[in-house]
Amino acid sequence: MPMDAAEIESRITEAFPDAKVLMVDMAGDGDHWAARVTSAAFAGKSRIQQHKMVYAAIGTDMGGELHALALQTFVPEPQTGE
Repeated sequence: MPMDAAEIESRITEAFPDAKVLMVDMAGDGDHWAARVTSAAFAGKSRIQQHKMVYAAIGTDMGGELHALALQTFVPEPQTGE
């Protein structure tokens, strides 16, 4: 059974409590997802390191219950005082 967006998002936010996650079903089949993840935990890390962090959070289901994940990672913009 494919992993749904809520499960993927839950695993990511469990690992990165500050994360903002946007999930998109790329093929409409619940098996090919795109995720846009923004977290301060990515600060100072390379894009590859950031992606590995997210894949580690998802766990061993990559390639199994979760067939494909197109991943974009971002560090939040610094907040300015108002």
